[in-house]
Amino acid sequence: MEFFVEAVDTLEIMVIAIGAGLGAWGSINLLEGYGSDNPGAKSQGIKQLMSGGGIILIGLQLVPLLADLF
Repeated sequence: MEFFVEAVDTLEIMVIAIGAGLGAWGSINLLEGYGSDNPGAKSQGIKQLMSGGGIILIGLQLVPLLADLF
């Protein structure tokens, strides 16, 4: 049972790290879009930033619930 709890903890960290990476990439694209006055890059950047935040929330809220299943 301890292995399963550790696996869920590791999965939580990985999901949060992926969300943070996507959010950072989105903020870079957003700033690049503002720098070059490119509305397409701004749109893509804000979408990536928001989806990264959503993935982080999933990692914080839903992944720990997996430990309670068993």
